Amino acid sequence: MEQLLLILVTAFALVIGVVLGYFARQSIAKRDYKALETKVQSRLDYARQKSQELLTEARKKQNEILERSKKEEREKNEELFKREKFILKRENAIDQKFSDYENKKKAFNSKVKRLKDIQREIEELKEKTEKELEVVAGLSKEQAKEELYVKLEREYEVDIIGKINKLEREGEERYLTRAKEILSTVVQKYSSAQVNELTTTNVSLPDDDIKGRIIGKEGRNIKALEKLTGVEIIVDDTPETVVLSSFDPIRRHIAKIALEKLIFDGRIQPAKIEEMVEKAKEELSNQIKKAGENVVYETGIIDLDPKIVNILGRLNFRSSYGQNVLTHSLEVSFLAEMLAEEIGANASVCKKAGLLHDIGKALDHQVEGSHVCIGMRILEKFGVEEEVINAMKSHHEEYPYESIEAVLVQTADSISGSRPGARKDSLENYIKRLNELEDIANSFNGVERSYAIQAGREVRVLVTPEKVSDLEARKMTREIANKIQANLKYPGEIKVTLIRESRVIDYAR
Repeated sequence: MEQLLLILVTAFALVIGVVLGYFARQSIAKRDYKALETKVQSRLDYARQKSQELLTEARKKQNEILERSKKEEREKNEELFKREKFILKRENAIDQKFSDYENKKKAFNSKVKRLKDIQREIEELKEKTEKELEVVAGLSKEQAKEELYVKLEREYEVDIIGKINKLEREGEERYLTRAKEILSTVVQKYSSAQVNELTTTNVSLPDDDIKGRIIGKEGRNIKALEKLTGVEIIVDDTPETVVLSSFDPIRRHIAKIALEKLIFDGRIQPAKIEEMVEKAKEELSNQIKKAGENVVYETGIIDLDPKIVNILGRLNFRSSYGQNVLTHSLEVSFLAEMLAEEIGANASVCKKAGLLHDIGKALDHQVEGSHVCIGMRILEKFGVEEEVINAMKSHHEEYPYESIEAVLVQTADSISGSRPGARKDSLENYIKRLNELEDIANSFNGVERSYAIQAGREVRVLVTPEKVSDLEARKMTREIANKIQANLKYPGEIKVTLIRESRVIDYAR
């Protein structure tokens, strides 16, 4: 019973505590609410005051910005007005200048027209005067001019010849001295052997008995050898010698190697002939390659296509007037390079053009055209520089000179071909050239006789003094030289000497 009472009292006390706590909490909440409301109201009032101040400040700044914008606008308008006024003034000035230009142009055109009219009147008056003069003189304008030239030549012939001789003598001495210095320096720098390599067509035999074995039964051996090599083999009464005949030096050399191998082997029959010809071709191919590589190595030109090097090697078996063409090309290469160094031209172009200038001769038995044209096509095909092609194509004057290097290559070619002992010529060609020189000189009016001397290096022409004057003699000398240059092919140069002399003979009795 006591415990129940204690529980009831405790529950009642708990209820009373809860109720009192609730009312106390409500009272505290109301007090806090009023304090918070007062605080919020205070902050709202402060915010309203600040916003009013900011608004006032903003309006003030707005007014300032507006005033400044209006001021800048006024300044810009004034500046635009000034510029517009300046532009208008310039336009007026330009209009005035254009108007003045038009007036001056009209005045100028009027003057030009008047001058043309005056010029036309002068031309008409000149033509009229010339016609009247022609009627009075009985000569046309061209006839009068020709007569005047003839008269002047006759009156001042001595002075003209003296002046020409003086100018030629001074210029010739100056340039000849310089040319001799350059050429002598170059020739001293480069010294090559002057041994001539002639392409032989003779094969020596150990005895005449082997001729029958070369011919074979019913000529089968010689026919097989001719068919495989493309060379005509001549077996005649010449002791211990067989002659090989062919326009192609490569074929001729293959036949020579094969025949020598057959003679050394001793077994001469069609199967062996075919074997030896193949070996000869292989051996010659190696010789050609080696010859091309040697000459390229000697000149130091390393940027050539291998096929060009191989074609160069073929020149070792080609000769011109008894001069080995590969040796000649090597010599021209060095001479052209040294000439270029002496006068400041492109030495590398000259050296390469000199080496390749006769490359067309390696194929001139197989391809139509001159060796110059063939060589140009070869170099163009393998991408050789254009300046090198231009330098090599003029060495026989088939094409005009396009550079100083072309002149130097032609000069080096002439030096190499015309130096003593460089080339040989047959007696028939030698006599033919001498006769052609004399015939060209004798074809001119006033020539009494002419003589080709110095192995065809000079032609002396004697003229009749009554028919040819001193001035005409100079003209004739130049014309003879030009005709020789146009009609004849020759290495080096030919000197033309014209002699005009008067002899007066009388007798004392």
